[in-house]
Amino acid sequence: MKPMRIFLCLTLIAFLLSACATSKGHKPENKRQAINEMQRETLAELYQVRPQAKSQIASSPGYAVFSNANVNVIFASFGGGYGVVQSNRSPQRTYMKMGELGIGLGLGLKDFRAVFIFHDDETMQRFIESGWEFGGHADAAAKASDMGAAVGGEALLDNITIYQLTESGLALQATVKGTKYWKDEALNAAR
Repeated sequence: MKPMRIFLCLTLIAFLLSACATSKGHKPENKRQAINEMQRETLAELYQVRPQAKSQIASSPGYAVFSNANVNVIFASFGGGYGVVQSNRSPQRTYMKMGELGIGLGLGLKDFRAVFIFHDDETMQRFIESGWEFGGHADAAAKASDMGAAVGGEALLDNITIYQLTESGLALQATVKGTKYWKDEALNAAR
């Protein structure tokens, strides 16, 4: 019975985190504004931790910033979030959602941000149009507010450099995950 209670509590926390992350109002312009603010804050934090990322982003055709809440319960992992793809060649912004599901060993809850730096236009367009990512993942994070530590870092996959910053949470996981990114039609159409 105790594992079921843990599972239910973590599930509830994940839904609350994702609801808080996207509930900056009901109007599309309020949601876009909240995503843009998350983008600015995440980039500022990334530039403090990894200063070289600023020149990488400036010289790239574009980048994406996502916020994600993830729950790991023994043999399953799931999460969801939102973000924006920003072109450096035009003022074009594409608002997106994300969801992930995984299997493997893990336990905990993690709130993190991811920055994707695209190395060519084709890769950026393919990400916007089909946005799948699949792969193994192993990490450890223990962070609450400004205290704690996070192991994430930098990865290069399919002409995309990915930085991950842990906002808060406690998680230990080794999972195989499928992640889907897709356009948020409501936020992109209402402009």
